[in-house]
Amino acid sequence: MAGGADSAAAAAIVTVMCSMVTEAACKDPEGDVAKECRRLCDKEYESQWVPESSRQMTNCIFHTCYMGTKNSSFATRDRARRLGETIGSYHLNVGIDPIVDAVIRVFELACGQTPRFQSRGGTMSEDLALQNIQARLRMVVSYLLAQLLPFVRGKKGFLLVMSSANVDEGLRGYMTKYDCSSADLNPIGSISKFDLKRMLIFIGNEYGIPVLNEIAAAPPTAELRPQAQGAGNGCDDDNDKHRREHSQKDEDEMGMTYAELGIFGSLRKVSRCGPVSMFRKLRHTWSHLKAEEVAEKVKRFFYFYSINRHKMCTITPAYHAEGYSPDDNRFDLRPFVYNTRWTRQFAAIDGLVQARYARRQIINAPTALSNNAINSDVIKETKQS
Repeated sequence: MAGGADSAAAAAIVTVMCSMVTEAACKDPEGDVAKECRRLCDKEYESQWVPESSRQMTNCIFHTCYMGTKNSSFATRDRARRLGETIGSYHLNVGIDPIVDAVIRVFELACGQTPRFQSRGGTMSEDLALQNIQARLRMVVSYLLAQLLPFVRGKKGFLLVMSSANVDEGLRGYMTKYDCSSADLNPIGSISKFDLKRMLIFIGNEYGIPVLNEIAAAPPTAELRPQAQGAGNGCDDDNDKHRREHSQKDEDEMGMTYAELGIFGSLRKVSRCGPVSMFRKLRHTWSHLKAEEVAEKVKRFFYFYSINRHKMCTITPAYHAEGYSPDDNRFDLRPFVYNTRWTRQFAAIDGLVQARYARRQIINAPTALSNNAINSDVIKETKQS
């Protein structure tokens, strides 16, 4: 649980589920729901046992872990901790820097080079590799904990790992392959970021979990790069730490907002738009923008959509909750290998932009002549008088 909207939404779904199960078990201690509760909570020897509260049920079955690095912020760590305490999950705070450093050390020994972040003088390739190794090691640690936490708690069996990647990030490909998006089940994999935040606010109000409202209002961040000077894990006082967020923002890195991604997703998957038809529609929907700006946004989306489509071939199963999904195994049977330059389509968009600009010049030309003629007549009359 990273302290952001995605993992919090997955946790909120489990919380509501535990609340409903607890209510049903308490109403009928002899019923099937109560029996399943006793089985899952290792209480089968207590024939009348039912969870006293949803928090007790959550603590038995739900395990959360904040896997921070030196690049993580105090704000997200604190939100994850408070959410875990509120819902009653078995929560851990694990620092994975030793694992990250060990893997980088292996690379150094093998290749004789030390990768650096771009802000520290490295290249973009080095920067992305250093970000991705953090994300992928979180998946490895998640599966390790899933197998061993029951042993730690004196229980039988193993745990399922839950993913926390929303449908918009899948569509854009803004995720690391085999990171926290890879798991056994993804409860939010077909839900947009916009709907996730609305769900967090609803559950926060309905179930008395105010930290969910706080998480919904926080800016999305991956926290995989070193923070900028003065960001939330520096040497500020504790009150200042709580207020500050990480300097790495998802929307800045994607080059588009989540609201725009939701529109792109609906047009691509539901309306089945390609680059040209999407541009034609958005030119009217986003009439407050210049045609050139709309064209640039559409081109940027389709570029990243096409270079990242391969990630959808290994996407974690998720239930179908939107009118669209990037899951190519079930909901999207389009190709996953595209010409990322979209040569013909982007050329057509450029032609439409130029034609629109030319029409605007023609429309404005008579007005300009008319105004010049009027101004000329006024000058003449002034001189004569």
